[in-house]
Amino acid sequence: MPFVTAGDPSYDVTGRCLVAMVENGADLIELGIPFSDPLADGPTIQRASQRALAGGVTVQGILGFLREVRRDLTVPVVLMGYYNPIHRYGVSRFVENARAAGADGLIVPDLPPEEAGALIAAARSAELDTIFLLAPTSTPARIRRVSEVSRGFIYYVSLAGVTGARGELPGGVETAVQGVREITKQPVCVGFGISSPEQVRAISRFADGVIVGSALVGLMEEKGGDPDCPLRVGTFIRNLRSAIVHKN
Repeated sequence: MPFVTAGDPSYDVTGRCLVAMVENGADLIELGIPFSDPLADGPTIQRASQRALAGGVTVQGILGFLREVRRDLTVPVVLMGYYNPIHRYGVSRFVENARAAGADGLIVPDLPPEEAGALIAAARSAELDTIFLLAPTSTPARIRRVSEVSRGFIYYVSLAGVTGARGELPGGVETAVQGVREITKQPVCVGFGISSPEQVRAISRFADGVIVGSALVGLMEEKGGDPDCPLRVGTFIRNLRSAIVHKN
């Protein structure tokens, strides 16, 4: 599942890159809604959010963009956004408009389940999945709670920190995911710090999905102004996809 920030460097480039991702093996798209204070994100995605906001990207604009590009995407699309813009837009209105635009799920990393009642209720009514996060510090009670309110899959954060490509995976991820599986039947997808085919291969041996964000956003930061940016993005996704270990 690749992550990109909507509107960075432009809606046009984002749209063409999304199509290239799907054509080259992406099973799911995570489309980021830029925010001025992205607490869970490292420098690469922070810069992407700043560029998108400086370019005039808005929640309303992203939903309109998704509505246009959705016809060219044959996989589910999950919106990732912080709660402040959603609250300001209006929770019920946002969920209804997101679903109408073609979104299939929603990740709000700074909204804990205990505070998410209104969002969960609105999402259930609109048949929009809510995906919550677990971390290495999550207790069995927290795993059970997140399993109760998540739909689609659970997002397991591989490390205690922010997003960002890393040269090595943190230790203990497989053991932690196995511990989550002992408590829930929900699919578990792993993200944060994953950037290479070798890391995708390692994670795919025990996880249901692999999420790659900062490495892809960094590539688009470097090549977003080039005409062949979608081609480069497609090649990147294809290389990651080819590394996946298919389990019986």
